[in-house]
Amino acid sequence: MALAAALRVPARVLLRAGGQLPGAALGRTEQADGGGDGARRFGSQRVLVEPDAGAGVAVMKLKNPPVNTLSLEFLTELVICLEKLESDRSFRGVVLTSDCPGVFSAGLDLTEMCGRSPAHYAEFWKAVQELWLRFYQSNLVLVSAINGACPAGGCLMTLTCDYRVLADNPRYCIGLNETQLGIVAPFWFKDTLENVIGHRAAERALQLGLLFPPAEALQVGIVDQVVPEEQVQSTALSAIAQWMTTPDHARQLTKAMMRKATASRLITQRDADVQNFVSFISKDSIQKSLQLYLERLKEKKR
Repeated sequence: MALAAALRVPARVLLRAGGQLPGAALGRTEQADGGGDGARRFGSQRVLVEPDAGAGVAVMKLKNPPVNTLSLEFLTELVICLEKLESDRSFRGVVLTSDCPGVFSAGLDLTEMCGRSPAHYAEFWKAVQELWLRFYQSNLVLVSAINGACPAGGCLMTLTCDYRVLADNPRYCIGLNETQLGIVAPFWFKDTLENVIGHRAAERALQLGLLFPPAEALQVGIVDQVVPEEQVQSTALSAIAQWMTTPDHARQLTKAMMRKATASRLITQRDADVQNFVSFISKDSIQKSLQLYLERLKEKKR
């Protein structure tokens, strides 16, 4: 797969060389509403980036309808768009939000993990690892404007951010609910959640596969603010402005210091983690569970 192969080359190299994902139109720009400096949008087939270079902030919108499932291609495009912003010194922060009504991200694309070959499972999991490592270790300030439901892999993506704002809608639940699908969250999912909400709360949430509605999400600490839905993005932009009042070098070094141990655990065990995932997801019992879940989803859509 060309997209998977692209993961073996740093995304910044692909961008410098004018590389492009098939069908993604990466680097495409268009004038945003209102014009002016820093109003040139860019992105890919599944990601729209709305930059404001004057403010030093970009809004990255997930647009992989209907529910922003994280496919191999989508994961790759997200990493490339982040690296493009990181390579431009005029940007200091990114707001991550959804362009799909009612959902931030439904999580990992289960069709990538069901009925495929072990080689495909390995390629997909490497892409998941790469997304987490790039976002978790980014020097930019990352703030999630969570404007929809946010389970599993969607939740993981927001947990890589420095700050999380959730819309106050009872349908917009957030959490790592892998056990509900018969899947075990890997150690680095666990570490990321534990760092945010503490050991006991994380243990309970992971074992039960809990999805927290807004009030509970705020209480447990998985999000930092809950605001009316129409104020999610403006609140996220206000939060990012506050984070950017701290000198970049001091904030970046502190972030790296706080996150180094967690990131290093995966970096030193990446190959073993891929092997464990492939071995686990290839089990007949797991494949049957995923197939049943996907069949139920199809029935709901009818």
